[in-house]
Amino acid sequence: MRVRVEEVMTGKLTAMIDIVFQLIIFFVCTTNLQDSGVNAEITLPLAPHGLVVDEKDPREINIDVDAKGHISIVHTPVEPGLLLGILRKAVGEQGDGVPVVIRADGDAEHTAIRRVLDVCTTAGLRKIQFAALKERGQ
Repeated sequence: MRVRVEEVMTGKLTAMIDIVFQLIIFFVCTTNLQDSGVNAEITLPLAPHGLVVDEKDPREINIDVDAKGHISIVHTPVEPGLLLGILRKAVGEQGDGVPVVIRADGDAEHTAIRRVLDVCTTAGLRKIQFAALKERGQ
Protein backbone atom coordinates (compact mmCIF):
# COMPACT_ATOMS: atom_id res chain seq x y z
CA MET A 1 0.00 0.00 0.00
CA ARG A 2 1.18 3.41 -0.87
CA VAL A 3 1.67 6.12 1.67
CA ARG A 4 0.04 9.32 0.55
CA VAL A 5 2.18 12.35 1.09
CA GLU A 6 0.38 15.65 1.21
CA GLU A 7 1.99 18.30 -0.84
CA VAL A 8 1.95 21.70 0.68
CA MET A 9 1.83 24.59 -1.73
CA THR A 10 4.64 26.93 -1.09
CA GLY A 11 5.34 30.18 -2.78
CA LYS A 12 6.16 33.74 -2.26
CA LEU A 13 2.96 35.28 -0.99
CA THR A 14 4.67 38.56 -0.23
CA ALA A 15 4.88 39.46 -3.92
CA MET A 16 1.23 38.58 -4.49
CA ILE A 17 0.06 40.63 -1.51
CA ASP A 18 2.19 43.53 -2.70
CA ILE A 19 0.55 43.44 -6.14
CA VAL A 20 -2.93 43.31 -4.59
CA PHE A 21 -2.18 46.38 -2.46
CA GLN A 22 -0.82 48.23 -5.49
CA LEU A 23 -4.01 47.47 -7.42
CA ILE A 24 -6.14 48.70 -4.53
CA ILE A 25 -4.16 51.95 -4.34
CA PHE A 26 -4.42 52.39 -8.12
CA PHE A 27 -8.20 51.99 -8.15
CA VAL A 28 -8.71 54.26 -5.14
CA CYS A 29 -6.64 57.00 -6.77
CA THR A 30 -8.24 56.77 -10.21
CA THR A 31 -11.88 56.64 -9.13
CA ASN A 32 -11.79 60.15 -7.72
CA LEU A 33 -9.92 61.67 -10.65
CA GLN A 34 -12.94 61.71 -12.93
CA ASP A 35 -14.93 64.23 -10.89
CA SER A 36 -12.04 66.12 -9.34
CA GLY A 37 -12.27 68.86 -11.96
CA VAL A 38 -15.91 69.57 -11.22
CA ASN A 39 -16.77 72.46 -8.92
CA ALA A 40 -19.29 71.02 -6.45
CA GLU A 41 -20.35 74.50 -5.29
CA ILE A 42 -22.07 75.22 -8.60
CA THR A 43 -25.80 74.55 -8.51
CA LEU A 44 -26.76 73.55 -12.01
CA PRO A 45 -30.18 74.60 -13.31
CA LEU A 46 -32.88 72.06 -14.10
CA ALA A 47 -33.56 70.93 -17.67
CA PRO A 48 -36.08 68.08 -17.36
CA HIS A 49 -36.57 67.79 -21.13
CA GLY A 50 -32.89 67.91 -22.06
CA LEU A 51 -30.94 65.01 -23.52
CA VAL A 52 -28.85 62.84 -21.23
CA VAL A 53 -25.22 62.53 -22.30
CA ASP A 54 -23.82 59.12 -21.42
CA GLU A 55 -20.52 59.20 -23.28
CA LYS A 56 -17.96 61.90 -22.64
CA ASP A 57 -15.38 62.97 -25.16
CA PRO A 58 -11.91 62.79 -23.58
CA ARG A 59 -11.07 66.13 -25.26
CA GLU A 60 -13.97 67.84 -23.47
CA ILE A 61 -13.20 71.15 -21.77
CA ASN A 62 -15.38 72.04 -18.77
CA ILE A 63 -15.72 75.74 -18.03
CA ASP A 64 -17.34 76.67 -14.71
CA VAL A 65 -19.18 79.94 -14.08
CA ASP A 66 -20.14 80.40 -10.44
CA ALA A 67 -23.01 82.47 -9.03
CA LYS A 68 -20.77 85.56 -8.80
CA GLY A 69 -19.73 85.28 -12.45
CA HIS A 70 -16.20 84.01 -11.85
CA ILE A 71 -14.85 81.76 -14.61
CA SER A 72 -12.70 78.72 -13.80
CA ILE A 73 -11.32 75.57 -15.39
CA VAL A 74 -10.53 72.65 -13.06
CA HIS A 75 -10.81 74.87 -9.96
CA THR A 76 -8.37 77.40 -11.46
CA PRO A 77 -9.76 80.92 -11.91
CA VAL A 78 -9.19 82.30 -15.40
CA GLU A 79 -9.77 85.70 -16.96
CA PRO A 80 -11.38 85.90 -20.41
CA GLY A 81 -7.99 86.68 -22.03
CA LEU A 82 -6.35 83.59 -20.56
CA LEU A 83 -9.42 81.50 -21.41
CA LEU A 84 -9.14 82.66 -25.02
CA GLY A 85 -5.51 81.55 -25.12
CA ILE A 86 -6.35 78.13 -23.67
CA LEU A 87 -9.19 77.58 -26.12
CA ARG A 88 -7.16 78.77 -29.14
CA LYS A 89 -4.42 76.33 -28.18
CA ALA A 90 -6.99 73.51 -27.98
CA VAL A 91 -8.38 74.47 -31.40
CA GLY A 92 -4.86 74.60 -32.85
CA GLU A 93 -3.99 71.15 -31.52
CA GLN A 94 -7.30 69.31 -31.96
CA GLY A 95 -9.42 71.32 -34.40
CA ASP A 96 -12.64 73.27 -33.98
CA GLY A 97 -14.63 70.18 -32.96
CA VAL A 98 -13.30 70.24 -29.40
CA PRO A 99 -16.39 69.98 -27.17
CA VAL A 100 -16.84 72.67 -24.54
CA VAL A 101 -19.28 72.21 -21.67
CA ILE A 102 -20.28 75.35 -19.82
CA ARG A 103 -21.29 74.53 -16.24
CA ALA A 104 -23.01 77.71 -15.11
CA ASP A 105 -24.64 78.19 -11.73
CA GLY A 106 -28.39 78.69 -11.88
CA ASP A 107 -27.96 82.07 -10.16
CA ALA A 108 -25.20 83.30 -12.50
CA GLU A 109 -25.97 86.41 -14.49
CA HIS A 110 -26.38 86.00 -18.21
CA THR A 111 -23.61 88.52 -18.91
CA ALA A 112 -21.02 86.21 -17.34
CA ILE A 113 -22.23 83.26 -19.40
CA ARG A 114 -22.32 85.39 -22.55
CA ARG A 115 -18.73 86.44 -21.89
CA VAL A 116 -17.70 82.75 -21.95
CA LEU A 117 -19.74 82.15 -25.12
CA ASP A 118 -18.07 85.13 -26.81
CA VAL A 119 -14.63 83.79 -25.92
CA CYS A 120 -15.55 80.34 -27.28
CA THR A 121 -16.77 81.73 -30.59
CA THR A 122 -13.74 84.04 -30.88
CA ALA A 123 -11.49 80.99 -30.40
CA GLY A 124 -13.32 79.27 -33.27
CA LEU A 125 -15.11 76.57 -31.31
CA ARG A 126 -18.34 75.26 -32.75
CA LYS A 127 -19.35 72.49 -30.31
CA ILE A 128 -20.61 74.22 -27.17
CA GLN A 129 -22.97 72.62 -24.65
CA PHE A 130 -24.53 73.62 -21.34
CA ALA A 131 -24.61 71.30 -18.34
CA ALA A 132 -27.90 70.95 -16.47
CA LEU A 133 -29.66 68.49 -14.20
CA LYS A 134 -32.53 66.31 -15.34
CA GLU A 135 -33.94 66.40 -11.80
CA ARG A 136 -32.81 67.52 -8.37
CA GLY A 137 -30.46 65.20 -6.50
CA GLN A 138 -28.40 64.11 -9.50
